[in-house]
This record gives sequence, C-alpha cells and structure tokens, in this order.
Amino acid sequence: MYNWSVDEEKFKKRYPKKYKIWRIAQLINYGLDGEKLDKKEVKKYWREIKPQLDPFKARLIEYLLWGKWYSLPTNLTFWNWHKLKHLLPKDII
Repeated sequence: MYNWSVDEEKFKKRYPKKYKIWRIAQLINYGLDGEKLDKKEVKKYWREIKPQLDPFKARLIEYLLWGKWYSLPTNLTFWNWHKLKHLLPKDII
C-alpha cells in the first residue's frame, strides 16, 4: 500500500507506536494489498484502532477476533434468522 499524503519513513522513525496503529488502520480501511495482519497486534492496539475504522469493518473484525454476536448486523428478525442458521453455534439450534 502506498500512501502519498504521509512521509512514512519519518513517521516511522519519530513515532513508532503511532505509526503501527496508523498502518494497521490504513490496511484495514483501504485494503491489505496482499499483506497479512498480525492478529496479536490488532488485538493489542484495538482500542486505538477502532475509532479510525469504518464502523461496519470494525464490527466484522470484532466478530472475527472475539466472536461478539452483537457486532453482527442488527437487521435480523424472526422471519429471516434462518438464513444465518449455518453460522449459529450448534448448542443454540
């Protein structure tokens, strides 16, 4: 990923922790471009990263990392919950 508005080398040298947080947020928001995220780093910096993310992506990541069901879309009703039946844990069904 190339960011034309930030001098990444200077940013990285002066503020290494802020650079890591910024970089993870940029990768999540604008695409990984073949790179992989480190799950431990995302969890470590989650409180700083979350406000910088698109709300829907943040909810998805919360679900993927911690399995938080409340992070999934709230538009489920009695009439359409069966469409997600394959995602529910077996003890709920």
